Amino acid sequence: MHIYRRPRRADCSGTIRRRGGTALAGALALAALATSSVATAGSGPGQSDLAKVRVATAQFHRTEVAIRAGHQLGSGRTDIPITGCVANPERGAMGYHYFDRDAIEDTVLDPLRPEGLVYEPLPNGKLHLVAVEWIVPAEAWHDAGNVDPPTVLGQEMGILNPALGWYILHAWVWKPNPAGMFENWNPDVVCP
Repeated sequence: MHIYRRPRRADCSGTIRRRGGTALAGALALAALATSSVATAGSGPGQSDLAKVRVATAQFHRTEVAIRAGHQLGSGRTDIPITGCVANPERGAMGYHYFDRDAIEDTVLDPLRPEGLVYEPLPNGKLHLVAVEWIVPAEAWHDAGNVDPPTVLGQEMGILNPALGWYILHAWVWKPNPAGMFENWNPDVVCP
């Protein structure tokens, strides 16, 4: 008598996967789907880095998960709170910003742990993750002896709002941006 045993499945790294790992497998599948539909034309330098960012942030599609991980709506600053849907009438919009306020206070940049998550409002009132944002306070950056602006994923960060005093860089890893992957404004995002 022959007993059939189902072969063990291999995960993405080629190793044998045992029980569990369903959440990770789901996140990887979601990231792979997003990579194929959101990636910019071609497979030039940086696409594998952007895919890693998607995998690292896939868990934050639900704002409840982002909040549990320490992100909060708005900057927490009274002078520039950034709690509403951020838009520019001539260039498009960004959306609602959820920040890891503790992470903003240092000069450490980790490509896989962006300080900000950007959500687009949908017609049904829900929020959809569209971009990530890295943030470094300009004053702290320069006080640490840095002369040149910081970079993430080979992209130079810029100061969009001098009153805010942050170097920032957006990456539209969850929604295509016709203006470009690392542009601040997305003409396809609309604030209510």
